[in-house]
Amino acid sequence: MYQHQSIEQFHKEIEQGTIECTRVVEHYLSRVSATSHLNAFVEVFDAEARERAAELDRKKSSGARLGKLFGVVIGIKDVICYKDHKVTAASKILKGFTSLYSATAVERLLAEDAIIIGSLNCDEFAMGSSNEHSAYGKVLNALDESRVPGGSSGGSAVAVQAGLCMVSLGSDTGGSVRQPADFCGIIGLKPTYGRISRYGLIAYASSFDQIGIFSTTVEDAALLLEVMAGQDEFDSTVSSEPVPAYSENLDTTEKYRIAYFEESLEHPSLDPEIRSATYDFFKKLESQGHKVSPVRFEYLDYIVPAYYILTTAEASSNLSRFDGVKYGPREKNPAGDLTGFYQHNRSAGFGKEVKRRIMLGNFVLSSGYYDAYFTQAQRVRRLIINKTDEVFRDFDLLLMPTVPSPAFPFGDKSKDPIEMFLADLFTVFANLSGIPAISIPLSTHSNGMPFGVQVMTNRFKELTLLRASKSFPSPVEPTKERP
Repeated sequence: MYQHQSIEQFHKEIEQGTIECTRVVEHYLSRVSATSHLNAFVEVFDAEARERAAELDRKKSSGARLGKLFGVVIGIKDVICYKDHKVTAASKILKGFTSLYSATAVERLLAEDAIIIGSLNCDEFAMGSSNEHSAYGKVLNALDESRVPGGSSGGSAVAVQAGLCMVSLGSDTGGSVRQPADFCGIIGLKPTYGRISRYGLIAYASSFDQIGIFSTTVEDAALLLEVMAGQDEFDSTVSSEPVPAYSENLDTTEKYRIAYFEESLEHPSLDPEIRSATYDFFKKLESQGHKVSPVRFEYLDYIVPAYYILTTAEASSNLSRFDGVKYGPREKNPAGDLTGFYQHNRSAGFGKEVKRRIMLGNFVLSSGYYDAYFTQAQRVRRLIINKTDEVFRDFDLLLMPTVPSPAFPFGDKSKDPIEMFLADLFTVFANLSGIPAISIPLSTHSNGMPFGVQVMTNRFKELTLLRASKSFPSPVEPTKERP
């Protein structure tokens, strides 16, 4: 049986000839089948994965140069396009749609000899914090199947958590990689906005969305980022900043100047055990020689309202293309007129949470409320960006909890949208300001569920982020075993 430790270790075993790609793929396909009740996958590319593995084994035997991700088994969230494969954003409105092209990120993975094992379940159109809003049903947290895995990239998190692939891709608009990584006890990286091309990523909110990475080691996340990052002629928002060799430069003895927002640690919604563990973590960092200092951040209570105003506004525009004409199935039109045709298709195709956000977006963009909501939210975003720039003039890193509480039971927050939105309290900050952030495991709650800490740096300082995360004290391992 194969046990993934890291991509580096996997490649050593490949080089030594103690393991082959075909055997590894069979292992993962067996794991996926045995844990199908977790509902992490929308579709498994079993025949294709086997064929790809055999092809890579032949390539190694021929003595050809092997890619950086040779044989690495990867799952991709069902919002990332892969040519000639279905992509539905976990929505009925895209049922049966087959992508005509691959996302740039996927192309770069394949160019380095990766194996894509399947597409992963998520909240519909990446809108949700619990993975309860999917046309394919909910994803179960492998550590406690009565609890949510987080969202929207819940399937991607569980696939890595339960050992169904080595690493996976998600998307992060307001915490959709970091929050499920926290709930599942693994690593979740959201790069700087524009670090990875969004070409081929189905849009939720275009000025927030970023492809992110799930892994069990910082080293694996660094290697995937290194492969996917960089310029892309198909995405005008991608950065031209040079891409460092992240994976080759992770070791450091540097002592960092670390800030944390007092308001985040003293917020009434923060679980007391998470608060205590975070303060203990700060003490450990100080004992290692790092300088940890509180910084006042007066905008904390404005973050979630600003985020949801702006993202729903962008979503209402982005999702207008899904009307039953261009994509997906077309419903019969009992009304007989064009307006009724659109209304019927969208009512039948979109789920409840997506409809809620489209309506919110249309409301805040309407003529009577645009200045009162959308314009004000943009001003708050500018204040947050300015404050972020100010913090990073004096500090190297910013730390805060990833989430206010550990993974909650299914249905616990689904009847109260406001309470669900507040689950994103600490993660949306990085998306509003465009900075990179990573959630790394910190400890285990008394309820048996893991929780993490969120580390952030200034824009395009991912190397500092990854180095620091690797050098920080090891977490307390979750007490429950994998299934």
